[in-house]
Amino acid sequence: MSSSNAFTPFGNTVAFIASTSAPTPVQASTVGGAGNQYLIQNSGTATVFLGVGSTAALANAAAATVTSTGPSIPLLAGTTQVFTFNTQSYFTGVASANSTVYITCGDGI
Repeated sequence: MSSSNAFTPFGNTVAFIASTSAPTPVQASTVGGAGNQYLIQNSGTATVFLGVGSTAALANAAAATVTSTGPSIPLLAGTTQVFTFNTQSYFTGVASANSTVYITCGDGI
């Protein structure tokens, strides 16, 4: 992948609503196994602490509010970011208020 390519989706967009308890993790599947980058948008008004894993259980375990250290990734409210993870990853998250998170698998920046 060239670092100057626009993001190209390789699968459907999935979504979950983060709240004070992590919802059932969603799997962002790729078409034909291509793409290990994920365009992730927090459309809510609260920071979401994203849990990611190769299984639903690992994603759930990683979704926790970070106070000093922890495995979750903070997604600031109203932001969109691209991350690189293993293909077919699972995602969930927690937040202080309901926030919808959209995830699309693909390649690019």
